[in-house]
Amino acid sequence: MAPIGFVSLVGAGPGDPELMTVKALRLLQQADVVVFDRLVSDAILQLIPHGVGQISVGKSPGKHCVPQDQINETIVSLARSGRRLVRLKGGDPYIFGRGGEEAQVLRQHGIPFEVVPGVTAAAGCSSYGGIPLTHRGLSRGVRFLTGHQQNNEDLAIDWSKVADPDCTLVIYMGLANLQSICSELVNAGLPDSTPAAAIHGGSTQQQRKVIATLADLAEAVARADLKSPVTTIVGKVVALSAELDWFQGDGQQDQGIDHYDPIKLARA
Repeated sequence: MAPIGFVSLVGAGPGDPELMTVKALRLLQQADVVVFDRLVSDAILQLIPHGVGQISVGKSPGKHCVPQDQINETIVSLARSGRRLVRLKGGDPYIFGRGGEEAQVLRQHGIPFEVVPGVTAAAGCSSYGGIPLTHRGLSRGVRFLTGHQQNNEDLAIDWSKVADPDCTLVIYMGLANLQSICSELVNAGLPDSTPAAAIHGGSTQQQRKVIATLADLAEAVARADLKSPVTTIVGKVVALSAELDWFQGDGQQDQGIDHYDPIKLARA
């Protein structure tokens, strides 16, 4: 029997290759094969050495070109053939990346693995968008939400528990449901004047950012024609973007919300 291989579940970060960890880069250089998702940027894929096998299992919204069960089978098969495999995921493997599911499959088949965390999409998009996720007097916590369910089912979220004006919300994969998400938050009690941002391609030269109020965000995003993937950030901290913005991608759009005084926000 061939010796069993090893799988590294690796977070590639939000897109800028310089945000990858040193360990992630080393594993790419030592891999026999890399199985990667759609959200892994071209700049990162270019770091894979010539001769290393590359398998794309990217899944686009509404067009799941490779079912998760098949991805699992591919990973297990490659590992059983004795290969050193890097399972490369955008952001962090354990934050809406199905890394936990794949780790469970590997454990069930007796395949050794490790998990290498990555800079999350939330951290990357917010930092490159000039938005601190927490800020004294403005946000006392952060919540990560998924904005998409399998088979386009309704979002199973208790909006009354997340509509907290003193907390920042980061919504992954919510572009298709953005209007509904914004409406649900307002209906649950979050002021419709709450600052909100939608960021595409965060941390890359393709970054585009739209800032509006919660009431106007969906319409502003539609006018800007933002494409997936989009990370949505809702909360008072978004109002700091104009002051703290340091990175300019190809397109930044401000839909004309008032850039509130942080002291006034803290007192609100």
